[in-house]
Amino acid sequence: MTTESTVIKAPGEAAADRAGGSGRTGERERRGADGTVLNVFSHGFLAVWAILIVLPLIWLALGSFKTDAQIGGSALSWPSNWHFDAFGRAWDKGIGDYFANTFIVLVFSVPLTMLFGSMAAYVLARYPFKGNRFVYYFFVSGAMFPVFLALVPLFFMVKRFDMLNTYHGLILVYVAYSMPFTVFFMHSFFRTLPTAVHEAAVIDGASHTRIFFQVMLPMAKPGLISVGIFNTLGQWNQYILPSVLMQPQSSSDPERYLLTQGLIQLQQQQGYETDLPVLFAGVTIAMIPMLVVYLSFQRQIQAGLTSATLK
Repeated sequence: MTTESTVIKAPGEAAADRAGGSGRTGERERRGADGTVLNVFSHGFLAVWAILIVLPLIWLALGSFKTDAQIGGSALSWPSNWHFDAFGRAWDKGIGDYFANTFIVLVFSVPLTMLFGSMAAYVLARYPFKGNRFVYYFFVSGAMFPVFLALVPLFFMVKRFDMLNTYHGLILVYVAYSMPFTVFFMHSFFRTLPTAVHEAAVIDGASHTRIFFQVMLPMAKPGLISVGIFNTLGQWNQYILPSVLMQPQSSSDPERYLLTQGLIQLQQQQGYETDLPVLFAGVTIAMIPMLVVYLSFQRQIQAGLTSATLK
């Protein structure tokens, strides 16, 4: 037998409950309205930002299929006839060599940056020792100094080691300049990894090197991909350092220009003979690899950026 009990409230209490309920409903409505306004503003801002980025890329890509007359007549018009010879002319004028030089530098600089940066960040994040914070802030402080500040002493230092206009000299400089951001990013990521896994590996007798390479580094894969893409983009688009360090030092010294330098050389080679489709084709060739890399690893980049906050 079930006994039901009914609580009878006074008129004042019932009115207060109704007022409180309506107040909470009104608060939720206000929050919903504020959220809608915020979403509209954020999505509108992102749409404008996307247009500002995509339109110049489309303009460059379409310009490489036009002629000089078409570009001069209407830069934003669709090509009446698709001409592909501009890519061949750009390649013959040195874009292929510039592309190969850039690839040679990055195929060594990016992995070395990831290796040394991850090792330093792992030790600073997982092993407390005297002076830990000082070393960490010493690394991070490197990101506060602009490249222009150290160009003159950097030039004479590289020259003293006889590494001007060499691949290995530029590779070492790229690694050094990319270390602060890599250590800062990976330090925060390594701190979010579970300590229990590290302790279990220590109990099983694994060495510090084995723990890093076989346990912790695979767990940090999303962060490695994210910071690797950022380093690739930054080093691929670098102009100041190659312009200072990759200049021929004598008439017998070969030219080892990178893509950013090569595009300037391509523009200067034209002189008074305007060949804008060749220049547009060169820029298109330079940006296609980075677009492919970013679009291919877009999900991994987002996962690496958000995983540290979700753990």
